[in-house]
Amino acid sequence: MTINPKIVIRPIIDGREAGVRESLEEKTLKMARTAADLIKQELRYFDGTPVECIVPDFTIGRAGDAAKMEELTVGQKVCAELTVTPCWDYVTEVLDMDPRIQHAVWGFNGTERPGAVTLAAAMAAYAQFGVSAFGIYGRDVQDLDDDSVPEDVKEKLLRFARAAIAIGQFAGSNYLQIGSQCMGIAGSMIDRDFFKSYLGLGVESVDMTEIAHRVEGGVFDEEEYQEALAWFKDKVTVGDDIVNGGETLSQEEYDEQFEYSVKMCLVVRDLMKGNPKLAEAGLREQARGHNAIVGGFQGQRQWTDWKPNADMVESIMNTSFDWTGNRPPITFATENDTLNGATMLLSQYLTNRAQLFSDVRTFWSPESVERVTGHKLEGHGANGFLDLRNSGASSFDASGAMLDEEGNPTVKPWWEVTEGDIEATLDHVRLYPANRNYFLGGGFSTQFITANAMPMTMARINICKGLGPVLQLAEGWAVTFDEEAMKKIIDRTDPAWPTTFFAPRLNGKGAFTSVYSVMDHWGANHGAIGFGHYGADLISMAAMLRIPVSMHNVEGELFRPRNWDLFGTDNLESADYAACRTYGPFFG
Repeated sequence: MTINPKIVIRPIIDGREAGVRESLEEKTLKMARTAADLIKQELRYFDGTPVECIVPDFTIGRAGDAAKMEELTVGQKVCAELTVTPCWDYVTEVLDMDPRIQHAVWGFNGTERPGAVTLAAAMAAYAQFGVSAFGIYGRDVQDLDDDSVPEDVKEKLLRFARAAIAIGQFAGSNYLQIGSQCMGIAGSMIDRDFFKSYLGLGVESVDMTEIAHRVEGGVFDEEEYQEALAWFKDKVTVGDDIVNGGETLSQEEYDEQFEYSVKMCLVVRDLMKGNPKLAEAGLREQARGHNAIVGGFQGQRQWTDWKPNADMVESIMNTSFDWTGNRPPITFATENDTLNGATMLLSQYLTNRAQLFSDVRTFWSPESVERVTGHKLEGHGANGFLDLRNSGASSFDASGAMLDEEGNPTVKPWWEVTEGDIEATLDHVRLYPANRNYFLGGGFSTQFITANAMPMTMARINICKGLGPVLQLAEGWAVTFDEEAMKKIIDRTDPAWPTTFFAPRLNGKGAFTSVYSVMDHWGANHGAIGFGHYGADLISMAAMLRIPVSMHNVEGELFRPRNWDLFGTDNLESADYAACRTYGPFFG
């Protein structure tokens, strides 16, 4: 059973009694309860349940109260604390300085009592003692009896809580690599220190032959396999071979590869999560799994030259439904690109939505598109786009076939996915026999076209020797255009692969002066792409983990720990690098 992390809400108060403390008790506790209610109403864990907070029924005015508060959290899984106050407090006596959790302070902006003064003193203390903390301070002055939460305060409270809860959920689990390095890709050479020190994850490794052992040895739940096979055959359209010319296989050979691929789906999931059904069959060791929250499959070439590729596995793992109905997507990286898998994990737990693993394949300029297709690009794609087609695998959700209440394409949190959403998605998705020029062992690739104008964020963690991990991100939109023109571009690569054309938002700064420049500055051949514009949340999370951000196009104010300001306020990028280097990886 998963134990979800909680956020502690700490109401601190002026410790002077004989009238001062007593006059502030109600207001201080109200702030704490209001913050907790906001978080519970607005945020969900990855299992779909509301985020929980620990709120005391007393205020914290002196060191003895702080000790009592600490006793209240003994035995609880705490990932963060939010301190709230409308007044002056005895700062270092009442602050929580635990470096193992995330910290934020909300100081009420009022004139009757100096909550903002406490906030400033608290930020100074955290900086002096080497603990990073976020400061939350409303833009406009409020009256002391005003219990509303201003929109700017609400945004910061939720941004802090959202990122802290995401980290608290995935920390303590594992990355499972099946195989190892793929085709010389550096990202698929797993860096144990990065995963442990920056993400709080362990690393587990399984040879790819374990897949063959389980598939061919019947180490899976036969009853569930028959259910899964029937679902794939009945619900998922499999097209004719459109990429191998006249070198098609017999129907019997296709059927064998299809059945093998479905078995792989069960086996990989069991390796990551375990399966009590295997224990019932006497396979107690195999039933335990690897406590993996994210994983990757090497595939090429030692496996794919010999057996069906893992495109079906990677696609269905990253999808928010399968033969059991809607269910949480499982982050799983193509080609065991561990760094892309890690980025997908961060985004998935930050947004509670399925993620798309993509190749960052090509920049198509408007001139190139018009030369090749005769079509002139307009709208979001007017300045060109990035071809993000992965080589055969992608989350079905990324088709954008699900619609929100206003009829716009979306990717939903898995618990909101309905049977109608599943049917609509499967109407857009196809499986095709894989291109055997790449995959000699065959298999089946996923094919769809991502819906036009769907807001998306592309991100990637890279590791630079001497520096460590660095995050880059780009917000933008999916792009479609004339069907015949798109087909000409799609057919140049592989018509059986999933298609996502992405136009990043340009702002004339740094790498975002042109779409070409975004492509030219991207740090790897892969990217993790998710629904919506959540770059600001990613930047806050990266600061929590102490991963600097090298490239972004987020609009508006960024929200990082207040300590970062002491490293400079003019060049925020340099300050971010300096602060992350000084404080070091969050998990040590």
